[in-house]
Amino acid sequence: MLHINSTAFGGGVSELLQTQLGLLRDLGIDAHWQLIQGTEEFFAVTKAVHNGMQGADVEWSEHMREIYMEQTLANAADMTESADYYFIHDPQPAALLPVLERQGRRKGKWLWRCHIDTSAPNQEIWDFFVPFINRYDGAVFTMHDYLGAGIEGPELRFITPTIDPLSMKNAFFDPDTAYAVLRHYGIDRQRPLILQVSRFDPWKDPLGVIDAYRLVKEQHPDAQLLLVGSMAHDDPEGWEFLRMTQEHAKGDSDIHMLTNFEQVGNLEVNAFQRSATVILQKSIREGFGLTVSEAMWKKKPIVGGNVGGITLQIEDGVTGFLVDSVEECAASVSKLLADPQLRYKMGNAGKERVRERFLTLRELDDYLRLLTSL
Repeated sequence: MLHINSTAFGGGVSELLQTQLGLLRDLGIDAHWQLIQGTEEFFAVTKAVHNGMQGADVEWSEHMREIYMEQTLANAADMTESADYYFIHDPQPAALLPVLERQGRRKGKWLWRCHIDTSAPNQEIWDFFVPFINRYDGAVFTMHDYLGAGIEGPELRFITPTIDPLSMKNAFFDPDTAYAVLRHYGIDRQRPLILQVSRFDPWKDPLGVIDAYRLVKEQHPDAQLLLVGSMAHDDPEGWEFLRMTQEHAKGDSDIHMLTNFEQVGNLEVNAFQRSATVILQKSIREGFGLTVSEAMWKKKPIVGGNVGGITLQIEDGVTGFLVDSVEECAASVSKLLADPQLRYKMGNAGKERVRERFLTLRELDDYLRLLTSL
């Protein structure tokens, strides 16, 4: 089995693969992972494709199509491994299959794993990709509602992502370790901490998070906000949006922003999540949002955008709150900050929900059933 995607770090796909490859090998499957290569110009195009597939009004010119296909041809030339199953993740490498078919080099079964919401895409971009996707033997979406129009060729499955409870990001460690991490980054462990872990990306709405935090401060003046994001090499607009977020914070000393460039890795994220009072995932669009299950696994109440895969994880009013606006987000956070018993109750319910539905072995079982059917 060969998995192909565009980045080794900085996103949910790479996290999933880092866990799953070892487990697949333990099951006797010769599983491998390969990255496509690309110029900054190519990844700027694929970022536009990503945003367009989620419904953004972005440019899709003939020049952009040429850049995408030229790099796909180069990546196809680098593919020398044979596999029985090829797992292609998201749009960046989606055209590899038709290119290899035209070259007479297709082998094995091909599956396209879409981790984003394509229910209302930019039509020009979607029309460009649908013929590619329809060449695949199987296609996997997170939920049925994400399925864009015109997908007719592949066998379909709807499989939610999962988290690894034994990874460095999710495994239990003692509170003293967590407190040491907080101290290192200048975060006061004695005061309420609101946390969002996600890319600096307009879909994750960090500007809205800051606006909600400012409303919360009116009732809870001692609250702090921590925004943690990983900067991935296939997301060139991330740096610009980080700058915009920093500017929006306007020098508030209680707003902390950290990335992997400040040596924030999985251990540090684990520490922040375990130390947070309330965790947010205030997305405007969201394929799934692994950070939601990560928070619930650590018995933390979570306030999430009422969109996409977040709604599969948060049971509104039971494991957290689903919100549609800055004001609703602020009200939910304030309610949780004021009620330790509610935080405790939601945290326990959240962990059980993740245990039942969102741990790694369930996702692998779903994938193996799909491979068997093909």
